[in-house]
Amino acid sequence: MAAIKKFFEKKKLDLKFKRVGGGHALTEDTKRAPLVANQPASSSRTGPSSESQMAARAALSRLDEPSKSAIQVKAEMDERKRAVALAETYSAPREVHLDHSPALAVTGVLFRCPMTGLSLLPRKEMEAHIEEFLLCQLGEEPELTTALMIHTLNKDAAKVKVCIETLCKYIDNVLQHPQDDKFCKIRQSNKAFAERVAALRGTEEFLQAAGFTSKLLPGPSGVEEAFWVLSPQAAADQQRLHNLKEALFEAEPIRPELDRNVTVYHPNPSANRMNVPEEFYTISPEELKREQKAKQEASEKLGMLRTKEMRQRERQRELRRYRYCLIRTRLPEGLLLQGVFKAHEKLSALNAFIRESLSHDWIPFTLTSPSGSKFTDEDENRSLAECDLAPAAVVNLECDPNVMREIVAEGGKAPQLKAELLQNVKSL
Repeated sequence: MAAIKKFFEKKKLDLKFKRVGGGHALTEDTKRAPLVANQPASSSRTGPSSESQMAARAALSRLDEPSKSAIQVKAEMDERKRAVALAETYSAPREVHLDHSPALAVTGVLFRCPMTGLSLLPRKEMEAHIEEFLLCQLGEEPELTTALMIHTLNKDAAKVKVCIETLCKYIDNVLQHPQDDKFCKIRQSNKAFAERVAALRGTEEFLQAAGFTSKLLPGPSGVEEAFWVLSPQAAADQQRLHNLKEALFEAEPIRPELDRNVTVYHPNPSANRMNVPEEFYTISPEELKREQKAKQEASEKLGMLRTKEMRQRERQRELRRYRYCLIRTRLPEGLLLQGVFKAHEKLSALNAFIRESLSHDWIPFTLTSPSGSKFTDEDENRSLAECDLAPAAVVNLECDPNVMREIVAEGGKAPQLKAELLQNVKSL
């Protein structure tokens, strides 16, 4: 939709201008006066923006987290060993050993939102920021903004679909019967309206932007009830009503984008020793312990006799344990390229990430799993969790020897990372 596209382009343009700073007249002298020693700072200087303050608070909260004692670390290490052993014993998918490194391989999972210009916040804080951003746009673009709110602020896609279909039905009734007052009123206590529309966030703002106002009118029983009533002027503006329908159908949710947290490490034999935060898992360590114990008891009762269907169900439960993956790719020269992924992302996302990080993205390569098997084209559409790369793993990047011989003969080198990534290589 052209209107939605223009809305996003305008916001991105506004963001660029904000980053550039304030303007000045062409006749104005833009040269800065030299600073005089001991000159007091200008009183017009403002403090940090609300986004900066939010990011600072998030950083301080992460710094204030209490460090774990050696005893706690050892207890967690022992618990993870037992969990991994049980998983292997009862045919659960292989989990990566995380029990040799007390230091976290990544401090947390952060998100960015190019639409708002704010980046690197935990997911909940970023979602709160996006909601605040949308509320700030209500005054400028109420129709488009409220449509975006319905898509963005509600997580259940099925309920959003029903809500949009219901709202569009109301609009269609007005378009087909603009002079009939019956179709310009919505009884707020109506069960269908309450369940399909009023229960979702952003719908009240959408109705107001469409021209509805809340009024008390006699209901079917003669008792006054609350109604949403569309003004005659709004009902007569058919082009605007068509635009509202189009906005509802064409709008897409504004979602936080996972930050890859790209890090490059020097070669290290302990690269496989990774410890990830608890937010990488969908359940807590205590819940994991109880689940493994229950699984052990159930398996003992069944005498380890399980059907193929039972094993498949168990496999799916195992895969749902993980939210994110921390993956290190070992390049031929030994450097380690690290990135954070969602567990349900496809293996193709990992391949694309690697190619974007290489100085020559045209060089063909293959990835080898931690178990030593090569990933094939058939694995491209498998999730990272299904490839046994969750919650953390190291894969090896390999190039075809024949291709490499040709590259070297022409004066080329093995796949290398981009120069900007090589400027900040860290040690494990």
